[in-house]
Amino acid sequence: MMEADKEKRTSIRGKQQHRSTDEHSSLTGPPNHRKPTLRNRGPQQPKFEFRVVNNSHSVTDSTVTQQNHDTVLNTNEVTHGTGCVTSSSNTNEVIGATGCFASSSNADEEGKGTCCVPSSSNTEEEGNGDVDIQARLGTLLRDIEQPQLSEEQIRTNDQLQEDEILVVESIYGENVFNLDRWKGLRCFQIRIHIDVLGEIGVTAKLNSSNEHENVSSNSEFLYSFKVQYLPPIVLTCLLPKSYPSHQPPIFAISVKWLEPMKILSLCSKLDSIWADQLGQEVIYPWVEWLHGSSLSHLGFDEEITLGPYGKNRVRDERVVSGVGCIEVDIPFLQNYNDERHHDNFLKEFHTCSICFSEYAGTDFIRLPCKHFFCLKCLQTFSQIHVKEGNISNLQCPDAKCAVMIPPVLLKHLLGDEDYERWESMMLEKTLASMSDVVYCPRCETPCIEDEDQHAQCPKCFFSFCTLCRERRHVGIACMTLDMKLQILQDRQNSSQLKEDQKRREREKINEMLSVKEIHRDSKLCPSCDMAISRTEGCNKMKCGNCEQYFCYRCNKAIDASDPYGHFRDGSCELFPREMVESWQERINPRQAVGQLQAELFPQHGLACPNCRQFNAKIGNNNHMFCWACQSHYCYLCHEIVRRGSKHYGPKGCKQHTER
Repeated sequence: MMEADKEKRTSIRGKQQHRSTDEHSSLTGPPNHRKPTLRNRGPQQPKFEFRVVNNSHSVTDSTVTQQNHDTVLNTNEVTHGTGCVTSSSNTNEVIGATGCFASSSNADEEGKGTCCVPSSSNTEEEGNGDVDIQARLGTLLRDIEQPQLSEEQIRTNDQLQEDEILVVESIYGENVFNLDRWKGLRCFQIRIHIDVLGEIGVTAKLNSSNEHENVSSNSEFLYSFKVQYLPPIVLTCLLPKSYPSHQPPIFAISVKWLEPMKILSLCSKLDSIWADQLGQEVIYPWVEWLHGSSLSHLGFDEEITLGPYGKNRVRDERVVSGVGCIEVDIPFLQNYNDERHHDNFLKEFHTCSICFSEYAGTDFIRLPCKHFFCLKCLQTFSQIHVKEGNISNLQCPDAKCAVMIPPVLLKHLLGDEDYERWESMMLEKTLASMSDVVYCPRCETPCIEDEDQHAQCPKCFFSFCTLCRERRHVGIACMTLDMKLQILQDRQNSSQLKEDQKRREREKINEMLSVKEIHRDSKLCPSCDMAISRTEGCNKMKCGNCEQYFCYRCNKAIDASDPYGHFRDGSCELFPREMVESWQERINPRQAVGQLQAELFPQHGLACPNCRQFNAKIGNNNHMFCWACQSHYCYLCHEIVRRGSKHYGPKGCKQHTER
């Protein structure tokens, strides 16, 4: 009966699906080293990463290694659903849940250095992690003298161990998983998430590594950032047969970001807890203390200080520290914090600021600026701008944000046809913004202009003048537009021209007349020479092609950081005088009508609550309009009306009443 109960209880063992940030911990074993539990039984959806990697860096899971730590600093994250898009200076990642893709970042080396990396791979290195930690615990167990126990004491301890593990599993759930037994002894790990209230600062000395030991303390630079989530403490326990009656569990503590001396301090505290509770189960008290009191014990109540690096050597087998260098630890902490925020974002419901509908986090797109919008709205937003040709407006839809949508995300939002259209328009816009690029007048191929305003087409080899776009004429001045028109119009009267030639020349004449009309009513952008016409408004113009600010009156470029400074300091007026006079002519009749009504009906009216100008009430309408300050207000409650649909109605004032 006892053996049957043991077999039944043994079936309740779990394996835990790895998070990408924790996978490089030396204590985290692969799934094939764990026994299934009732809690985690069932199919697991694999998680894959889509990566575009630089050939000079290695690719691993979502961890930071010494070979590629320089590629993960200052990354921008774009998240969608269960996936994540990360763009940085050297790497672009798209993490999804349906497949795996990778390509080289260098166009001339396409196909080289590509790789597919599943984020939960069972690598040989990970597999050796559990073996190594179990070997450490086994060494510690051999160094301890084992007491002589009776069969009854062994059975009692075994039952207490089994009950304690079941209780711990029921409390901490997926953070507990069992490893293979080591010589018949139970061995398990617990991931302990540290309790942090709000955000906590993390500070690191940028020259605190061992290679800068000779640098004076006065020249140290501090790097600080804040996190809300810290990577977990991994507690690995090996339960001897004499636990809990005579001996404590054999344990090891692994913390990726803590230096060895601080981990040794945690081990000493666990020893003292056992000393206070001899003969009792201590796994739960240990875990609770590490969860809630470990930071204060280390003096990290308000701020965590990383390091020192390479100075403290600890030979205690229970101490497993993953610290390597500051270039690894900083992005590791930041990436883990970002991933936890992303996981919480996916689990919650959010309101889209475009359509004001509420969806789950998996239906949203997060941009590098951290603003998020629902997938449907962002797709529609991107497709409309691409179809209309406004690719410069493909930026964050938030009114106060101007961060551009990354190309890797646009490829996800747009279809193949729209994305190709965006690429071609982006290429055209880039070429148009280059002052030394012109188009061949025959085949429209981009050409490079030389110092003498001449260019030769690389496709049709036509050599032409870039000023007049005619055949190259060294030493001869370019013909003006009027001169060209006169020559072509005179040729139309020639009887020697064939009808087909006349038709082509008539088309050219019409085109030149159109250009002449455009130049008459427009100004050329001082940056890209795009013809721009102003219909109304001020003289501060912005080119839709290259986004250059310029003055429409003097046609000079304006500094984009202070576009109105040109009109404050110079002789140009912001608004043309004739336009101001036109506005006054349209406004004056309305003012005259308002003044006349106020004089005719002084007994039926109300002073404006904004400027105190008296306005007459006409008819039964309680919605008043001030002719002086252009404000709208209510005749009944004497308040300014921002939106009439909200102010008037069943729960508000009545818009129409008798006087």
